[in-house]
Amino acid sequence: MLNEFLDYLDKIQKVLTTIHFDLIVQIIINLVILGIIFKAIEIFENNLKNKFTDNKNSQIIKFIPVFTRIIKFIIFFILVAALLQNHGYSISSLVAGFGITGLAVGFAANATIANMFGTIAILSDKSFEVGDYIKIGAFEGTVEDINMRSTKIRTLDNALTIIPNSTLANGEIINVTKAHKRRILETIGVTYDTSNEKLKRAIEIIEEILNQNSDIYGDYVVFLDTLADSSINIKVNAYVKTNNYVKYLKIKEIILLEIIKRYREENIDFAFPSRTLYMAK
Repeated sequence: MLNEFLDYLDKIQKVLTTIHFDLIVQIIINLVILGIIFKAIEIFENNLKNKFTDNKNSQIIKFIPVFTRIIKFIIFFILVAALLQNHGYSISSLVAGFGITGLAVGFAANATIANMFGTIAILSDKSFEVGDYIKIGAFEGTVEDINMRSTKIRTLDNALTIIPNSTLANGEIINVTKAHKRRILETIGVTYDTSNEKLKRAIEIIEEILNQNSDIYGDYVVFLDTLADSSINIKVNAYVKTNNYVKYLKIKEIILLEIIKRYREENIDFAFPSRTLYMAK
């Protein structure tokens, strides 16, 4: 009986000698450190979310968890690699494996990565937000959604256009919503047989219409511009007190209709493309 007990103690001793208590202690310490770091990251993440919520940058909030997870993974990998390295395990093959895998993934997901960085550029520059009316290249419309890969734009013909964020980040974006005013730039052509008095009156009429419209800024300019092939052109440069596209169009329509009405009342003729043919006898 005593011999069996001694054999049992001997087996326990052998098992204990095979256990690396220092490794277990370091693992526990690293887990505690990892927990503290992760908790700090979560607190930072929540504070960041609250900050952007207060600033109404709701689109950025959806990307914060993605970046915090990436940071957590990097920290976890560093701690595990350091622990293994301290106990004589070679991590060069592991790092090489991650390098090769990362290279393969990088080539396979090149467009995705480009779109992610494009998203970061758009949000950091505050180029536009959901609800803004923007123009980029041949596209223009209202921004409906910004995600990690693309931006959805509702065009004027109610079509939904999806543009990769890498394209947006590298393109020239015109944010119409951020403009404080919109420009009316029109050319009014009158006929060459318009008298000097009526020509001056044509300019005065436009100035009167703009001056009486409360939706137009007072820094408008109306002037005789060019002597074209078939018309004497009057240039109108004025700014509307709105950045709303539909309202801008309606104000512009009112002004043009009033110009047509007043010109017809005073017998000022609009020019149109024409050609005079002289026949020799």
